[in-house]
Amino acid sequence: MQEIWQALVQAIDLIVSLDSEVIQISLRSLYISAASIVIAALFCVPIGALIHFHDFRGKRAVINVVQTFYSLPTVVVGLLVFLFISRSGPLGGLELLFTPAAIIIGQVILIMPMLTGMTIGALSGVDKTIRDTALSSGASSAQAMRTILFEAKFAVVGVLILGFGRAISEVGAALMLGGNIRGYTRVLTTAISLETQRGDLVLSLALGIILIGIAMVVSVIMNILLQRY
Repeated sequence: MQEIWQALVQAIDLIVSLDSEVIQISLRSLYISAASIVIAALFCVPIGALIHFHDFRGKRAVINVVQTFYSLPTVVVGLLVFLFISRSGPLGGLELLFTPAAIIIGQVILIMPMLTGMTIGALSGVDKTIRDTALSSGASSAQAMRTILFEAKFAVVGVLILGFGRAISEVGAALMLGGNIRGYTRVLTTAISLETQRGDLVLSLALGIILIGIAMVVSVIMNILLQRY
């Protein structure tokens, strides 16, 4: 127990002293995860809204399929993307493998089902009379959708926070697609995995504390912004 406590103290000292490697890994993780959630949200929130607001044959089946992919294994996503962007794959000429872009692609694919399905769920919780009132007031379907999205903004932001948490805590696809290259593709989760295997508990704990801290700070900032707007 004393060794764990000493490692924890040393880990906090690494953070407080702004160790260059720790800061570099943290900023890279933040950038990759933020880029992933923004790209995924641009596609998934509109798609989720379209599915929710339109009735069509097989709608329930589509929602069930989307929800099934919530638990899509990260290593499977990593494998599929790897096959596409490897040298022998159809996108091999783009030379994306073992780059931050490859990790972003993997994380976007991983969180898209969650963002889409949970957006549908968030919009389902809004009173249907709000949409009917907007339409009866002369609003177009697109304007009615924006009205509903605004009413469900707390739930939608909650969805985005969950998606960000899933992205920044992902390790399987990041390891397979990024290669955990020091100074280039090493992120918090892959670094924690590597340093733990090496026995460097101090660095692992420091990175783990930062990982939890980033998730908490993002959640607080998003909630503050919501209260203002």
